[in-house]
Amino acid sequence: MSVPSSRRSAAVAALLAVLLALAGPASATPRHGSSPGPGAGDADLLVIGHRGASGYRPEHTLAAYELAARTGADHVECDVVSTADGVLVCRHENDITGTTDVADHPEFADRRTTKVVDGVALTGWFTEDMTLEELRTLRAVERLPDVREENTLYDGLYPVPTLEEYLDLRADLSRELRREVGAYVETKHPTYFDSIGLSLEEPLLAALRAAGLDRRNAPVFLQSFETGNLRELDAAGVRVPLVQLLAVSGAPADLVAAGDPRTYADLSTAAGLAEVATYADGVGPEKDQVIPRDPDGTLGEPTSFVADAHASGLLVHPYTFRNENTFLPADLHEGEAPDDYGRAIEEQLAFWATGIDGLFTDNPDTGVVSRQLFEDGALPEAG
Repeated sequence: MSVPSSRRSAAVAALLAVLLALAGPASATPRHGSSPGPGAGDADLLVIGHRGASGYRPEHTLAAYELAARTGADHVECDVVSTADGVLVCRHENDITGTTDVADHPEFADRRTTKVVDGVALTGWFTEDMTLEELRTLRAVERLPDVREENTLYDGLYPVPTLEEYLDLRADLSRELRREVGAYVETKHPTYFDSIGLSLEEPLLAALRAAGLDRRNAPVFLQSFETGNLRELDAAGVRVPLVQLLAVSGAPADLVAAGDPRTYADLSTAAGLAEVATYADGVGPEKDQVIPRDPDGTLGEPTSFVADAHASGLLVHPYTFRNENTFLPADLHEGEAPDDYGRAIEEQLAFWATGIDGLFTDNPDTGVVSRQLFEDGALPEAG
């Protein structure tokens, strides 16, 4: 990977100075009175391992979760879906076609089917069509093999973990590392799972209770792209912080199902964020909502999103920061190949300067470095 030039570093330093001048407060008080930052250690600015350390291991495996914690993540994200027998397992989607070796198992050939999930037709294999025992016979594979060829080295090694195993690992690593490793759990497609009689919220809360994590100031966040289940959790008196996930386009599946015309764009306005703050403690915007790309693909100017969210008392944890060129603004690329590492630290410095309270990254070690540089007011020396 190339070393940034002195001219480029000077330009970034100037950008950082401008963004620092514009930045709002570095943190906001969660509505529920929790203090999730200190609960994850002493860092007020959180580095969240996105699906674990998914830049280095197949996502949502215990190996990815462990590596995220060992490389400095304050919280480690787990997405939960259900098996046919109602066990919550860690997968980004209930469609496991691209993240497991299920296609290589002839005994499950007849399980391949087409379903409509949140209005989208999908063909493949699904967790809700397998018992936990059956799912245990599968092994995880890299979801992005063309971008992360090195990760394919670990294909076939790791089983699909359960939520309970994820929480047990969190506890074990917290003891070993002598710091709280936080849990950051997303319920995937809750309206869909409700429609097939496999509600996610009850077993999730039961697992948190069993792990001693259903308390105020527990190092836990619960997040969802839908609104209804977060409102229900808030009304039920859940004591850990709730996070409304947002996106540049589209709308929450539960609102679409109910005929509610509101979109993520509507929820992301100042008025929309004020409404979100009545039931949630934070928001997880797509990173382009914080700093959009210019038409030429380069990093643009910050929006008012962070200031608007903080004005309503919401934490802001944007997603997803990755090191490869293909995921970075065009002006931060290094080398020619999409899978070459670009200047990810420079991108993250620009985002820290907007006043965000944390970020989701596939490469937690990079996030830790960028946070330290930001807190120190320093930049890497030019080579």
